[in-house]
Amino acid sequence: MKTRYTFGGDEHIYVEMDEEMSLDAFFKSLSMSNAVREADIPGVTEICPANASFQVKFDPDVTHPDEMLRRVQELEHKAESAEKRMTTRIIEIPVYYQDPWTHDCVMRFRERHQDPEGTDLSYAARINGYDSVEAFIEAHHSQPWFVSMVGFVAGLPFLYQLVDRDKQLEVPKYLSPRTDTPKHTVGYGGCFSCIYSVRGAGGYQMFGITPMPIYDPEQKTSYLKDFMVFFRPGDIVKWKPIDRAEYDRIEAAVADGSYAPRIAEVDFDLEAFNADMEGTNAKLMEALNAA
Repeated sequence: MKTRYTFGGDEHIYVEMDEEMSLDAFFKSLSMSNAVREADIPGVTEICPANASFQVKFDPDVTHPDEMLRRVQELEHKAESAEKRMTTRIIEIPVYYQDPWTHDCVMRFRERHQDPEGTDLSYAARINGYDSVEAFIEAHHSQPWFVSMVGFVAGLPFLYQLVDRDKQLEVPKYLSPRTDTPKHTVGYGGCFSCIYSVRGAGGYQMFGITPMPIYDPEQKTSYLKDFMVFFRPGDIVKWKPIDRAEYDRIEAAVADGSYAPRIAEVDFDLEAFNADMEGTNAKLMEALNAA
C-alpha cells in the first residue's frame, strides 16, 4: 500500500492508506490515527478516521502545516508494525427486509434508478448473480460485517462484508440521489452497507429497515444514554431478519426503555481471519449466540 498525504486547506492533513477499501488498509489507518492521537502533537484539535484513511485537523498558528505533515509522516512506521488485532463487539441488528416503508420510497423514486421497472432488491439480486431476492437477502445477512467508519451523517455506520473479495456483494448507488430516505433504512452502495441514522436524502439502494435506533441526540434511548452515537469503528455486525410482528415488538420495547441490543465482546485478529474466514466468522457468531 502506498500512503498518500495531502493538505486540506491550512488546517487539515488528509492521509489515504490505499485507493481501495480493504481490512488491511483500515487497520493501518486505525493504527496510525491512534498513533497521532497518542503523540499529542501541539495544535491537533481533531482526528477523524474513515474507511481506509483519516484526517487531522489542527491549528496552524500552533504548529506550522509543514511541521505537522512531517510529524504525522514520522508516525507511519508505527502503523506498519502494529498488530492487526483488536478487542471489539459483535452486535445483532434486527432487519425487516422488504418492509412497506422503504418499499414505498423505492417506488417513488424509480425514475432515478438503473432499473425503473423493478425494485432495489430485485436489481441487486440480478446484478450479483442470484436467482431470487430471497437468495440475495440470505447472502446479505448470513455473514458478519465490519464497521469501518461512522459519519458522513451523524451516527451512520459504513459496513464492510467479512467474506472473500470475490464473494462480496456490490451494488451501485442510484443514478441520482433521492430527496427522501426513511430513518433506519438498511442501504447499500458500492461495497458498503449502511444504516441511515436519520431521515433525509440518499443514494444507496434500500433493502429494509431496522427498528433499533442508532443515533439519539437527546440520549433518551436506554442504551444511548452514555453517548448519542451507537456504533464505533471496529464493531462487527450480524444482521438478523425479522418479520412485521417482531419489528413492532422491538419498536414497542425501544419506546418503553426495555430493549437492549444483543452484544458480545470478541477478539478480532486480521491474520487469523485472512487464513480462515469461514472459521473466524463461525466463532464470532458463536460468541454472539452465547450472549
